[in-house]
Amino acid sequence: MGKIATIEYFRVLPRWLFVKITDEHGNCGWGEATLEGHTQAVEGCLDALIARFVGYEADNIELLWQTAHRHSFYRGGPVLMSALSGLDIALWDLLSRRLHLPLHVILGGAMRHKIKVYSWIGGDRPDDVEAAARERYAQGFRAVKMNATSDVDWLDSPSALETSVERCRTVRALGMDVGLDFHGRLHKPMAKQLAKALEPHHPLFIEEPLLSEHSEGIKQLSGLTTIPIALGERLYSRWDVKRFLQDTSVDILQPDISHCGGISEIRRIASMAEAYDVAIAPHCPLGPIALAACMQVAMCTPNFVIQEMGLGIHYNTEAGEYDIQNYVKDRTVWNVREGYVEGLKGVGLGIEVDEEEVRTVARTARVWAPKGFLGEDGAVREW
Repeated sequence: MGKIATIEYFRVLPRWLFVKITDEHGNCGWGEATLEGHTQAVEGCLDALIARFVGYEADNIELLWQTAHRHSFYRGGPVLMSALSGLDIALWDLLSRRLHLPLHVILGGAMRHKIKVYSWIGGDRPDDVEAAARERYAQGFRAVKMNATSDVDWLDSPSALETSVERCRTVRALGMDVGLDFHGRLHKPMAKQLAKALEPHHPLFIEEPLLSEHSEGIKQLSGLTTIPIALGERLYSRWDVKRFLQDTSVDILQPDISHCGGISEIRRIASMAEAYDVAIAPHCPLGPIALAACMQVAMCTPNFVIQEMGLGIHYNTEAGEYDIQNYVKDRTVWNVREGYVEGLKGVGLGIEVDEEEVRTVARTARVWAPKGFLGEDGAVREW
């Protein structure tokens, strides 16, 4: 046992926010509180949580989680839950490091020895996906995800969807599975048409076919398509997830371990989903700490199916040289072979954070600003 002595956070490129917790005996753990485009808000929330929790017993992870959540009164939401995620992940890393065990051992032990993964191709306005898919195949991936469309109007010409179908067909012809991320960009009139057009090409899933706040629309859409429906990155707790399980409208839940309350809450969400025969495929186009935490959970979660990796995602390449291989001492832990990454075997989260690189980059790193689309008429469109 040891009391929390310090909690620090680090803003790093391309758009990540890392958290380090150190106890009074010098034991430390790392977490990730990234909330893309809202770094300053999470930093402010972390400042408040730091003032509250320095001095708490570091091993009492559930007590800290429940206190942060329930004593906030105005609970949940992306900012508070992302800040809490960073603390929670770091505390689990600290505990398992202190015990000299991989985290998945503490969580019940491994039920698989390797993790199925996919990566991204294309960008916000996807175009030539064949070359990108071939590159991912050469890197060892056998599944990819891409944005289904660029920006689309509330009701647009059906021709706006034709290139989406062609891109899906192109990637499938290479022998790869492909997930289509609607990204909540489409409204119901267009989403119904695109789902129907994609069905003959058997995508792995369609993600956020509508925004999560349109639960009744997602329920309707789920009855119109045989394609598995996935969503969850904009659901921040088990209470947000509950309605989608109860109305049987989703096939794959994609909670983000850096947004939903960390390791503690994603495990509860996974258990709820298992009871409804719903799979877990955590959202994670983020940094190496969040990815390592996802990998540890995947090792011991029966309804886990596939893990998103942000390797080479357009948000990373836009920032230059910074990707998931940065900030870790052993980059080979992310090697992909025939669609899988070997389970992480090191203590804690299974990675060693390069603290010197973190601190160096954090000195000058700027925040990543949210993006957006405007239609030809100047009206705001979903991004």
